[in-house]
Amino acid sequence: MSERAYNRFMASYMLTPEESLPQNKQEIINYTEDALQAFGKECDDKIDKMSKEELTELLEEVRRLRAKKRKKQSDSESESEQEQKQTQEVAAEQQVA
Repeated sequence: MSERAYNRFMASYMLTPEESLPQNKQEIINYTEDALQAFGKECDDKIDKMSKEELTELLEEVRRLRAKKRKKQSDSESESEQEQKQTQEVAAEQQVA
């Protein structure tokens, strides 16, 4: 469904170089679908009729959702790293004792 929106983003040169990478395409499409649902727009025909301003708003929402997801992943990775570090410290202390 939002492949058409992604193609409009690309055709309008709205995506950053990082967002344009092939490996990020599906992620952008998925977040575009989420953003379209949040805006109450679900059909490709409506995407074709969106003004550039509406398309920009959609892309801003996609970026917001993507950043939120990345922050959440980063936070959980940091917590995992801290837990591993604490476990290693405890194990090292036990070996010393």
